[in-house]
Amino acid sequence: MKHTVTIQGVAGCYHDAAARQYFELHHPQDEVETLPCDTFQDMMARLDTDPSLIGIMAIENTIAGALLQNHELLRRSSLTIVGEHKMRISHTLAALPGQTTDDIFEVNSHPMALMQCEQFLRAYPRMKMIETFDTAGSALMISRDALKGHAAVCGRYAAELYGLDILAEGIETNKRNFTRFLILADPLTAPELKPRDEELDKASIVFTLPHTQGALSKVLTILSFYEMNLSKIQSMPIIGREWQYRFYVDLTFDSYARYLQAIDAVRPLITDFKTLGEYRQCINEY
Repeated sequence: MKHTVTIQGVAGCYHDAAARQYFELHHPQDEVETLPCDTFQDMMARLDTDPSLIGIMAIENTIAGALLQNHELLRRSSLTIVGEHKMRISHTLAALPGQTTDDIFEVNSHPMALMQCEQFLRAYPRMKMIETFDTAGSALMISRDALKGHAAVCGRYAAELYGLDILAEGIETNKRNFTRFLILADPLTAPELKPRDEELDKASIVFTLPHTQGALSKVLTILSFYEMNLSKIQSMPIIGREWQYRFYVDLTFDSYARYLQAIDAVRPLITDFKTLGEYRQCINEY
């Protein structure tokens, strides 16, 4: 089977690499083609108009934290989460073949990547850090335009894809840099990718609460009673409704039936409830 997976960024970006790793791990017999999109908004719009497409979207990073805009994009869409993938983000310094660090006077990359590698780059004061739109896009630009004296901070996959030499790798300051990605699908095609009910052990839900004393603690007490583990809880203010919040919650559990019971038990206490997806939690980390 062939899957077309929408990604934010150009070919070779971390979303591209994560998509290929996920299907290699869970559907090794399937072929994967990635479809680049400029922004997450563009990607979600593409998915909403073509139910045959699959999406992959970063949702949180161990250094940068939660990607709040992506939480909202997911809530507003009709898509469902069918899986997750955790990938270690490791940066390389890559340049045209034959270049050395002594030749480099400009380093191009996404501002977050430059920040994560600042300690390494500060050891080369001749290298000027210039922000660009994308890590892999910087590698593409250097390769396409044959930019001597330039280097990209990008992943190994991007460097190899665009024929660049790796001058240094593992240049990020914090080696515990992981991003969690969600795999998204149209509800009509989701059953082809989702595990069986008895294999499900994680769910992402979103809800609002009345602005009353103890509202959240009551919900959490019920979830605890049903042995639901809250692996994440993220609150966001609701625009136009002062002091009211929307809660994004990830639950892990041992029994899918007990999870359904827990949701039934809290439903009378919450409003605007939506299940974003029920899937199998990622244990492997690349």
